[in-house]
Amino acid sequence: ASGSAGEIRWSKLGTSLPVANVQALVASAGELTADQIERYVQPDIDAHTVLPEHSGEVPVIDLSNLLSPESVEAEVAKLRFACAEWGFFQVVNHGIPDDVITGIKHDIQKFFQLPLEVKNAYAQRPGDLQGYGQAFVVSDDQKLDWSDLLALFAQPTQGRDMSYWPSQPHTFRNSVEDYSMELMKLAQTLNVFIAKTLDVAPELLADKHVAQFLRMSYYPPCTSMPEKVLGFSPHSDGSFLTILLEINSVQGLQIRRSGAWIPVKPRHDALLVNVGDLLEILSNGKYKSIEHRVTINAHKERLSISAFHVPNYGGIISPILGTIEEKMLYKAVGVEEYARLYFANKLEGKKALDYAKLSGI
Repeated sequence: ASGSAGEIRWSKLGTSLPVANVQALVASAGELTADQIERYVQPDIDAHTVLPEHSGEVPVIDLSNLLSPESVEAEVAKLRFACAEWGFFQVVNHGIPDDVITGIKHDIQKFFQLPLEVKNAYAQRPGDLQGYGQAFVVSDDQKLDWSDLLALFAQPTQGRDMSYWPSQPHTFRNSVEDYSMELMKLAQTLNVFIAKTLDVAPELLADKHVAQFLRMSYYPPCTSMPEKVLGFSPHSDGSFLTILLEINSVQGLQIRRSGAWIPVKPRHDALLVNVGDLLEILSNGKYKSIEHRVTINAHKERLSISAFHVPNYGGIISPILGTIEEKMLYKAVGVEEYARLYFANKLEGKKALDYAKLSGI
């Protein structure tokens, strides 16, 4: 389903139960009581080791090298390694103008500083994933994440619901528009080179990023027990590609690698890109979507904006096989069907992807 009807249905794929605003909770409570914080305490937070000494190893891809005939082959090899071995990479020389990055950073910070009643004018409504609130809250007894967010459907433009787009700060809508358009161009370029790493025609990936969801996240500090709460529970992304911009330089993102958690150091000159579940299916598992989570700082807030690029609502994703002998490890899945499944559950690692795996793997 192309056109606005299909796009508008995107945000109706799920809903999230209303829960307390974490930023307001932190601001009003001083020292939080054990009862207040109990719903946020994650019992399995220490189940796997954290290895900060590996945080400098996340691959860095230089877009200018991909676009230069002299260096493209070597950089494509790096990109292939990044997708196959890490599922995450930093992109430098990404071509997005400094003023666009500065604008979106400034306006997201300003939005989250607004009084709660102003932000609540854009609150999520039942049956819609967009708006201000939380995500993936599907039961009254599940553990909650230590964060608030603003989610917007940004592309294609005819699918936008402007009632969710803040008019304060007054430059907010323009900043989001400019940043969103720049990311669409970047996603298109990255898909051309990801196709090259898979030895497939770029046209096969050309429509895999045409819809874009933006999620702006605010992670307040937690002074009482930061080591017991998470800003985002471990999950992989239900997207094709995700592009993340760190708004401030507070570390918090950790990615799962070889059974351990690797903290990712924010780079002021980079965007962070990760493989989503749909790219894992399309690559027949050559590239894996990677679990990641967000930890909380005791004293500092963290802000970020994630852009989830997905195919058309009515599309189908199926594995592209490299050779006649290659065994198909995933079934073809409808994009809508997968998204419904993904949003219907609380975040739990890569559980949603099991649905697409063929038995025996």
